[in-house]
Amino acid sequence: MSSYWQETRRPRYSLVFALPLLALYEALAAALGGEGALVVRNGADVLLKSLFGALGGHRGVLAFGVLLLAGGTWLVIRDARRHGAPRLAPFAGMAVESAGYAAVLGTVAGTLTSAVLGAGRLAAGGAAAFDLPTQLMLSLGAGIYEELLFRVLLVSALLVLARRGFGWGNLGAGVFAVVLSALIFSAFHYVGPYGDRLVLASFTYRAVAGLLLSGLYVARGFGIAAWTHALYDVGLAVMGGWG
Repeated sequence: MSSYWQETRRPRYSLVFALPLLALYEALAAALGGEGALVVRNGADVLLKSLFGALGGHRGVLAFGVLLLAGGTWLVIRDARRHGAPRLAPFAGMAVESAGYAAVLGTVAGTLTSAVLGAGRLAAGGAAAFDLPTQLMLSLGAGIYEELLFRVLLVSALLVLARRGFGWGNLGAGVFAVVLSALIFSAFHYVGPYGDRLVLASFTYRAVAGLLLSGLYVARGFGIAAWTHALYDVGLAVMGGWG
């Protein structure tokens, strides 16, 4: 089991595990067709692609996709050469893990939010404007792109800032990066034409969920964090609430 916990955090497992999530999101977005596929996208997806689009237009967006896939492929191949090809069995364990974490994420976040604010368990609004297929597409995109943006990129950037810019040690830098990234992650849900109305209770709930997902990313890697986030949002969409 110790080998499982260590190995499944490595790129050849973590990134390969996340790949179907990316494919499902892009396929569903394309299948929706027409204007909806072009306009209604996960916000983190739009933000990342817009940054590259601002630099190179359509070619910049294409370059983003190429860099994302090429970078992930390089990490997987390098890891496989060092530690051997991945086996199928650990992926089944990762799927069970993700489903389990997704099932309890809302309860844990709600309990912690209640302890902080005295608020009950929350399911923030936002889904009513979309039909179920669009909600599912956005939920999958939240798993892959929000975890990429707010955990992989933002947490890493804040760690570098704290260590090299502020001269902090690992503990202080880690707390700074995780807490600030969780606050930014929560605030992100209130920005833009489809953003929710800012309410302290829902902001706190999402910030707590961001802390939990950051901890999961650090402990279990990108793939499990991405699928946990996606499955949690899918569950809310299917049950009629969306966070």
